[in-house]
Amino acid sequence: MKKYSLYAILLLFITSCSSDFLDRNPLDQPSNEASWNTEKDALAATTGCYEGWFSMDEVVYFDCASDNSYNPYPWENWQVQATGYATANDFGQNYMKYDKIVRCNNFLANIDRPTMDEELRTRLIAEVRFLRAWHYFLKVTLYGDVPLVKEVLGVNDSNLPRTPKEEVQKFILDELTEIAPLLPEKYASSDVGRVTKGAALTLKARMEIFKSDYAACAATCEQIMKLGYQLFPDYKGLFKIANVGNSEVIMDVQYVENLAKNGILGVMPPASVGGWSSINPTQSLADAYECIDGKTIAESSVYDKKEPYQHRDPRLAATLIYPGCLYEGNYFNPIDVKDPTGDYYAPYGRSKTGYHPRKYIDNLGDYDDMWNTAMNAIVMRYAEVLLMYAESKIELNQIDASVYEALNSIRTRAGMPEVDKAVYNNQVKMRELVRRERRVEMALEGLRWFDICRWKIGEEVMPGRVYGALLGTVDPETGALNLTDNRIEVETRLFDPAKHYLWPIPQSVIDATPAIEQNPGY
Repeated sequence: MKKYSLYAILLLFITSCSSDFLDRNPLDQPSNEASWNTEKDALAATTGCYEGWFSMDEVVYFDCASDNSYNPYPWENWQVQATGYATANDFGQNYMKYDKIVRCNNFLANIDRPTMDEELRTRLIAEVRFLRAWHYFLKVTLYGDVPLVKEVLGVNDSNLPRTPKEEVQKFILDELTEIAPLLPEKYASSDVGRVTKGAALTLKARMEIFKSDYAACAATCEQIMKLGYQLFPDYKGLFKIANVGNSEVIMDVQYVENLAKNGILGVMPPASVGGWSSINPTQSLADAYECIDGKTIAESSVYDKKEPYQHRDPRLAATLIYPGCLYEGNYFNPIDVKDPTGDYYAPYGRSKTGYHPRKYIDNLGDYDDMWNTAMNAIVMRYAEVLLMYAESKIELNQIDASVYEALNSIRTRAGMPEVDKAVYNNQVKMRELVRRERRVEMALEGLRWFDICRWKIGEEVMPGRVYGALLGTVDPETGALNLTDNRIEVETRLFDPAKHYLWPIPQSVIDATPAIEQNPGY
């Protein structure tokens, strides 16, 4: 939610973490005793649980762990997630921290104490239980078995072993099933950004589809589809600040310029406009977009490898800054930089693949300062629900009119033709279509790695050379391309299916908590 008056109060509830892996009560006893008296205390404590629940950083960087994108700077801790070279001591991102879960557990242990409206108390409890379930969803999908901590731990109780992932998944689903009816479908404008019934059900559907429980996921999606969400008419407009909180958004991270700013958008643009070029989409992603005739680039007669960005799905141009496109008043030219040996290289601030993200930064003039914005980070949106519904029905081999309707609504919104039923008329072809559709529709929104894991396609899409755009020249006056046959080569990745579907547990976690065992292969 927009954090104006509560922001200062929030700081009183965020305390430093101890060195123990499973942090105990985050507030000292006198402070805890003094802070649970009024409704205002309860609201401030709830806001403390929202703090850091997710971020724009994670939304835009997470695809760097997948075949969709490349992170050129190791110190940003995303490059190693995709290379296959992560270890317990060089682990990249760490989602095994429990400070946010501790904060939620502390809230739930004390929320019965304030004198307050009971209906509000019930709702706040449901919000915090959602946030705790969210953190467990990330942990169990990234690491498998993880300790399941549902209460504030005592001093001698923090050395807990890993709980089987099936038990953690069941806990998540049980929590979300119980709290969804307790949450409102929408809030007044002053409370926008809080957890809704739709958000709880969407996370539930994500957990169900990750478990391959397709019947349950389809049923959950049907519940969400009755809540009034609608696809926003303009795909590109979805990610503009003028349209924050539009009809498609189910859950987002809220930001306030200057006060609780979104300071991350500047990592995406090229150096020529003041950006960092931290996220470099791959050729693999660019190739996934169909041509405007609804056929893949391998099938379409309108695809020309020397004019590869013409006659393509409009979502490509809405998602990627590519060679020859007009961006910030100039035709983008990342492909003619060479070192003395003739090999492509990209100094700081240039994309090593020749591509940049375009979502959220289509027009930098939308912001006074791209490093200080009120642009919200979309974490859940209605198109994902439609895609989960269609995928679940396809996996159940219940391919009926509702499946085509769901996919067609997404495709036509983007400016693409409806599904060709003469081609996509069986489970195998429809599975191929929905997976491609999900990849391009949700590209660079942080979901691709999770899809790779649940589809078990890592050994197919992750290892080997990572490529970027074809080299050549860009006419600075017209944007016309003159491409060679030489393609940018970025790095070589490894993928062991016996190992890499799970991330390594940081060695510091194992050292602090001896009961924790490392994932296989690390």
